[in-house]
Amino acid sequence: MSEPAAHANPGSIAPPVGRVTPPARRPRPTLSQMGLSPGKRARLKRLLYQHGPGGGTLLALPIDQGLEHGPIDFFANPDSLDPNYQFELARDGNFSAIALHIGLAEKYFHEYAGDVPLVLKLNGKTQIPSDAQAFSSLTGSVEDAVRLGADAVGYTVYVGSPAQDRDFEQFRRIRADADRLGMPVIVWAYPRGEAVAKKGGKESLYAIDYAARVALELGADIVKVNFPVPSEKDADSPPPYNTLKLTPAQAFRKVVESAGRALVLVSGGEKIGDAELLSKVRASMDDGATGIIFGRNMWQRPREEALRMTRELHAIFREYAQPPA
Repeated sequence: MSEPAAHANPGSIAPPVGRVTPPARRPRPTLSQMGLSPGKRARLKRLLYQHGPGGGTLLALPIDQGLEHGPIDFFANPDSLDPNYQFELARDGNFSAIALHIGLAEKYFHEYAGDVPLVLKLNGKTQIPSDAQAFSSLTGSVEDAVRLGADAVGYTVYVGSPAQDRDFEQFRRIRADADRLGMPVIVWAYPRGEAVAKKGGKESLYAIDYAARVALELGADIVKVNFPVPSEKDADSPPPYNTLKLTPAQAFRKVVESAGRALVLVSGGEKIGDAELLSKVRASMDDGATGIIFGRNMWQRPREEALRMTRELHAIFREYAQPPA
């Protein structure tokens, strides 16, 4: 029998030689820590614990791409052009919520109300103009969300855009209405604009980390962010970001830390392969994300394939379940 390692703590187990001990999972903020009104807390509790995977996690299905990108995104799976495809996927796949604009909510949601929670997206823009001065105009109101039975509203803030002063003021009014009516607010925190492009780009750690902090400062309850993507352009980021040497996991954990007591949702972006998708989800949850909001990565797949992937995601989320607090 081998001797115990010297200086080992009582009750501890030394890792096998040559194996790197993985970092501890970063805890997610609890509802009790978030300073929520009763209305916000009740709605968030439904999303986090009564629908979808539960256990304090979120699996959301967005279908705002028709406005943001145009019909081009539906060519990969022609069935997805009909919004019923996404609604049925959200219902049959037991998603925590579906996120969309008011036109789709008013014309389709009544058939799924009570079965699929709604996140009403309140602003948007088309992809046709340049993003140099990106700004998303209002397309709905918090009152619309209440009337339709939504459990949260979504709002895009373009951090770094020359139009961010108008954006911040527009969001201030939305946040005030949401506070008054007890409606949780999810901020799509997206870096955009020429100044961002010159400081490492919209996918840099600097830009995404800044966007997460801005969303927290503006009053977001949940922040939707992209994964930072390292590139040679990082050298153009302001110090110390231009010299940071972080792993992808460390970079994302930095973003989650900057979001503070706002919950974090990871954006899916363009469709990727199964293994990469599942790895991204697990890494996100390890580093403190509350869940994912994947659209094209789900509904650009044929129905049975999308439902199979949804079951795999549910299995992953069960590993990260935590009791309400």
